[in-house]
Amino acid sequence: MNFDHILIRYGEMALKGKNRRSFEQKLQRNLIRKLKAYPATKIKKTKDRMYVLLNGEDPHEVMEICRKVFGIHSLSFAVKVEKSEEQLKEAVLLAFNDAKGARTFKISAKRSDKEFPIPSQELNPLLGGHILQNTEGVTVDVHHPDVEIKVEVRNDAAYITAQDYPGAGGLPVGTTGQSLLMLSGGIDSPVAGYLTMKRGVDLEAIHFHSPPYTSERSKQKVIDLAEQLSNYGNSIKVHVVPFTEIQQKIAREMPEGYSMTITRRMMMRLSEKLADQRGILSLTTGESLGQVASQTMESMSAINDVTNYPIIRPLVAMDKLEIIDVSRKIDTYGISIRPYEDCCTVFVPKAPKTKPTKENANYYESSVDFSQDLDKALAETYTIELQDGKRLHQEDEFKDLF
Repeated sequence: MNFDHILIRYGEMALKGKNRRSFEQKLQRNLIRKLKAYPATKIKKTKDRMYVLLNGEDPHEVMEICRKVFGIHSLSFAVKVEKSEEQLKEAVLLAFNDAKGARTFKISAKRSDKEFPIPSQELNPLLGGHILQNTEGVTVDVHHPDVEIKVEVRNDAAYITAQDYPGAGGLPVGTTGQSLLMLSGGIDSPVAGYLTMKRGVDLEAIHFHSPPYTSERSKQKVIDLAEQLSNYGNSIKVHVVPFTEIQQKIAREMPEGYSMTITRRMMMRLSEKLADQRGILSLTTGESLGQVASQTMESMSAINDVTNYPIIRPLVAMDKLEIIDVSRKIDTYGISIRPYEDCCTVFVPKAPKTKPTKENANYYESSVDFSQDLDKALAETYTIELQDGKRLHQEDEFKDLF
């Protein structure tokens, strides 16, 4: 006997009222796509639950994939058996043995089929006794068990579940629109992307590449980060923008103290233009208030002045240790700390303004025309698409995207 399905429980999604059905349908489609490498699996949706029918696929491999899908509060291995004493005994022993390291347990039996001859109060000691007889060093603990095994005898069959696994939480990706993630090679922006996807947002990403000041390894680090993020959402397109000429022009023409502010404003302008062309309604950044000079309140105000797009900043109130904790959890930390600098770090001035003003930034920019430089950078942008941790293809001509 082995587990034949996985029970999926909703979290926040269960509170969506009349819109709940569309959220469930999106979750179902996301699960189907994520499990395409396990073709025997089927997704079954009932009124209050969703099930992954395993049909012989490895339950633990499927569980690990499902745990990364946003919109799921918790999951449990489950098995459906005939309503017989022997089948129930075999199933509860399977459930207990799967909980590696468990030394205490509790049986919680419920009999909704009143024609089943064994009442609930007799099922608990009967099934618990079977576990005790077939294990060593194991005891019953009805208050704080290592594992609670739930048995439900229904009209059609009996169902056994045990050991709740936490899901990714949040909302199904694709239920709340799209955002363009400004993706650098650092620790923060991939975490911002992950947390934005957790709110049901589909992501595309923009990356500013400045060869020869930044290497191909620096760009590959960003692609690897996007690959890792794609394990949690749908496919992610990374739009790589050649940024060298703009940065060189800023270094030549702008006051050094304002060069960082102007650089970020140019990035914001390019991101807005790309988002508008892609039909994307917001931008996402990895900014955390007060972390660096470009993330003071004054800097964020001066940089934000060049766009009317809403900017999602999921890290704004998090400290660095909290951000690192999330990056470790989602396996981006090891990629982010590779020693390859991005364009933001290469051109950092010695004494950047921490309290720039919009008025000064506008004044300095007004003396130089960047419009052709921005258009040229967009025209030479190319796109790399990632899905489920793999690179799909690269579009070398930006015009092909529209």
